[in-house]
Amino acid sequence: MRRSRNLIIAVAAAVILGGGGLIALGLSDDDKGVLPGALTGGTAKPAGPSAAERAKLERAKRAKALDAALKQVAAETPDFSVAVLDKKTGQTYAYQGAEKFDTASIVKAQILACELLTAQDKDREPTEGEMALATPMIQLSDNDATTELFQHLGGRSAISRCNKRLGLTQTTVNNAWGLTKTTASDQIRLLAKLVDPKGPLDADSRKTAFSLMNTVDDTQDWGVPAVAKPGESATVKNGWDTRSADGGLWAVNTIGRVTSPDGTVNVSLAVLSHNNQSMDAGIALVEKVAKLTRQHLKY
Repeated sequence: MRRSRNLIIAVAAAVILGGGGLIALGLSDDDKGVLPGALTGGTAKPAGPSAAERAKLERAKRAKALDAALKQVAAETPDFSVAVLDKKTGQTYAYQGAEKFDTASIVKAQILACELLTAQDKDREPTEGEMALATPMIQLSDNDATTELFQHLGGRSAISRCNKRLGLTQTTVNNAWGLTKTTASDQIRLLAKLVDPKGPLDADSRKTAFSLMNTVDDTQDWGVPAVAKPGESATVKNGWDTRSADGGLWAVNTIGRVTSPDGTVNVSLAVLSHNNQSMDAGIALVEKVAKLTRQHLKY
């Protein structure tokens, strides 16, 4: 008891001599145990990770589980890749995201973006003639309209210049536009630019892109929209192609976005695949992969 009383007196004296701020007393471990919290203002340092750190760890755990699920799919199916950008959390996920695939008709989203940028550069709206090509290009995946618009804009060199402005670094445009090479990671960059208020597309252009990709023909409303829940909105551009050079096998791709009215869901998603036995088999694959991303990443 006497030792404790002496320590209290010493602390009080130290406060007075130190001008109201505690000074180092060189206390022993025994002394520190007498007045818990006295030298720290009574505030204990919180233990464990912060909420942000816990959220980051949880996202990493989910990504690892998705990796495992996709590896199981890959063991039984043709080549595919997938990339996801969750705007709400900032998380980007990719599985074989840098592997290059033929775009087939998903390149039409790039061509649409280039048309919109070209009109902006000339300080005008897209002309009626341009929209008469762009609308069936996206809603119906009309190849003739695409070829005409592709040439009208300036072909491969013009689309390549637009792609740079859109941040696409892994996409190589081909004069035969459907043979353009791209990656899943590049495609989610494109999708993000189509809605980014700070990106190169102005509000009217973003609205036009959404309107067209949100109203594709019912026969082409597959892929990304398969993961949307009731009440959510989906945009999509799909691509599919078969060539004798590939032995008649199919490339099947889907890119698009899923959003909810309250903003809790704001996701860009791209799934690319090739060497499918049929178009239907390719659609089943890309939808399976897309659904696995939602199941495991929980967006």
